[in-house]
Amino acid sequence: MSRVAPAVSLRTYVMIDSLQPQLASYLATSSQGFLPVPGDACLWVEVAPGMAVHRLSDIALKGSNVHMGEQVVERAFGSMEIHYRNQSEVAQAGQLILNRLDTREADRLPCRIAWSEVIRAVTPDHATLINRQFRKGSMLLPGKSMFIFEVEPAGYVVYAANQAEKAANITLIDVRPFGSFGRLTMMGSEAEAQQALEAAERAVEALNQRCAATGEA
Repeated sequence: MSRVAPAVSLRTYVMIDSLQPQLASYLATSSQGFLPVPGDACLWVEVAPGMAVHRLSDIALKGSNVHMGEQVVERAFGSMEIHYRNQSEVAQAGQLILNRLDTREADRLPCRIAWSEVIRAVTPDHATLINRQFRKGSMLLPGKSMFIFEVEPAGYVVYAANQAEKAANITLIDVRPFGSFGRLTMMGSEAEAQQALEAAERAVEALNQRCAATGEA
């Protein structure tokens, strides 16, 4: 096919100016392609249906110097992560994707926060159970506070995680940007966990406000 089918919808489109150290390292643990490093600019794109992401990946890689770190193709959704040290290269690749879809960044789905909470003074049993589930990030320590966050569409959780790490002295436990919902788990003192929560919520609000303003322009 010479064109992306009209039925393809843009679910997530979010650019990160500078990957924070913990998030970059976490993404590298599951990367199927080129490993991102702290300071890289990053673009996360999610579309439906899932198979459409192959053509978009091809366009981005052939039209710019970006590297692909992740591509996940599910039946319903397809996700891709591209990164490069130079922000302009990532922005160029993103524009090529938007052009192919004949859409704008403002047409992406808004981000909905499905859950946002701080669990204070996690018990040893709870911490152990969580650590057995999550093996790519840091360990959750008993007595620390746990910040949990869930968004829809899933890809936006990467941006929320990066902004939370920028704003708070917080430890990344897990981030899952695939499927119907994206989920984030972080650990810190009660104050640090609360600060991370507020930063993630502000990040989502800013994304939605920016899209609304661009869409009205």
